Amino acid sequence: MDVSTSYTASSSPAGSSAAKGLISSDFTTFLKMLTTQMQNQDPLNPIDSTDYAVQLATFSGVEQQVQTNQLLQALSAQFSVMGMSQLAGWVGQEARAAADVWYTGQPVELAPNPRATADQVVLVVRDVEGKLVAREALPFGTEPYHWFGQDAQGNPLPEGRYKLSLESRRNGEVLGEDPMEYYGHITEARGANGGVSLVFDGKIEVSATAITALRSPQAG
Repeated sequence: MDVSTSYTASSSPAGSSAAKGLISSDFTTFLKMLTTQMQNQDPLNPIDSTDYAVQLATFSGVEQQVQTNQLLQALSAQFSVMGMSQLAGWVGQEARAAADVWYTGQPVELAPNPRATADQVVLVVRDVEGKLVAREALPFGTEPYHWFGQDAQGNPLPEGRYKLSLESRRNGEVLGEDPMEYYGHITEARGANGGVSLVFDGKIEVSATAITALRSPQAG
């Protein structure tokens, strides 16, 4: 009589607890089945003692794996809490990233980064639907630039979400267009999809890995 038992441990804490309970409660059952196997073996062809050892080792290995998974999950939860507590210090700070901008009527500090061979740069402004609303020549270089939110006629743009990009040119020819980095105000830090994201004004969500600089809020 051959006995074969398979166990699956869930990755969730509740699943691990259930699996641990299953392992504990089924150990007695496993021993009973093993005893029955010994009692009903063919006397002329007895089961090798090595087979018993393999079955016991397999059961023990599954039990140890469940316990290891529980330990790893507990450590992961602790590290997650520690990480979020550290990120709490980011809330209220200003972070630089290439993301959509929520324009409120206040100047937005941009961080231009022209392509290496460019000799001229242009700020390109689009609304959330991708419609072009303004183009503005910027001083060439990487110095910070304050965008005052004006359309092509110089009129103030309404409050809302905009997409900013930097068009690099050389001798009048367009080399390419890249997302524009700017400093946004962090209102929230979230854990999402195994990572961390920061929320700027206007509920604009940015991955923490996309942040290229962090600073205290600027006066004025």
